[in-house]
Amino acid sequence: MKICIYGAGAIGGHIAALLGQSDEEVSLVARGAHLAAIKQNGLRLRRDGEEIVARLPATDDPASLGVQDYIVVTLKSHQLPGTVAAMQPLLGPQTAVVTAMNGIPYWYFHGLKGEYAGQRIEAVDPGGTVWDALAPKRVIGCVVYTALEVKEPGLVVHESGDRYSLGEPDGSKSERALALGKAMSAAGLKAPVKTNIRDELWLKLWGNLSFNLISVLTHGQLEQMASEPGTRAIARAMMVEAQTIAELLGVRFAVDVDRRLDMSKAVGPHKPSTLQDLERGRPMEVDALLTSVQEMGVLTGTPTPTIDLILTLVQQRARNAGLYPT
Repeated sequence: MKICIYGAGAIGGHIAALLGQSDEEVSLVARGAHLAAIKQNGLRLRRDGEEIVARLPATDDPASLGVQDYIVVTLKSHQLPGTVAAMQPLLGPQTAVVTAMNGIPYWYFHGLKGEYAGQRIEAVDPGGTVWDALAPKRVIGCVVYTALEVKEPGLVVHESGDRYSLGEPDGSKSERALALGKAMSAAGLKAPVKTNIRDELWLKLWGNLSFNLISVLTHGQLEQMASEPGTRAIARAMMVEAQTIAELLGVRFAVDVDRRLDMSKAVGPHKPSTLQDLERGRPMEVDALLTSVQEMGVLTGTPTPTIDLILTLVQQRARNAGLYPT
């Protein structure tokens, strides 16, 4: 099968380097110094003291790759609206779009029944640009459980985790999702196909919406923030507010808040991706991780005082760094 990894950064590089060792036809869309390094030296993945080098077709011109069976999108959410036009040559009638991205996805309310069916989320998809260009019927959801970092152009360092849970928005175990899960599993990744992908999404988002945003203000690492009583209490309050919203939307949490806090602590001294972006002068995933949750709070009539407070502070911090719209 033809699989294009669109955005070969930390997550995309991890998937591509391992899938690239298989018999699948894997290609990369990247840019800048990272792309130049991949072309010259291959895509390097360092894990457990060893280094894998994957030499794969890599380009900043998606049209040169042709129609794909799967496009695995590993961009930051805020990059997606400006990218969908360039993505069109990769799309055929049966092409699936796999959103291996953090935060609330643009397709969240597709396939749901009830009063919110088909609702679009302005915070992550202003004007419905992505929804219209990448029809939600193409989507396979993907929840990422890894800790990774691009240490230098062309080099992805794996810290922990290798699970990429897959799931159709309508909860079915489709042939296309199962086929992709099989290919990823054969490459050494854990890729279970779930019938409740939104439950998985919120379990991951619980940590992202709290610790990722708190780290922007404190520059703290996960273990530190989940251990220090003050930051742990703030994260817990944010998570409780988010849980209320999610449960009103039909989500069930497999663990309680305190267990989820301990899961974040167990990751160790990992620097959240949002903090990595701030330190490197890159726009941060504020809207996908938290503004979208605030919007869903308004939609469901749920007060979110702690989320509102942290979001306001983070937005100002990001604006002052020139990394967020004014």
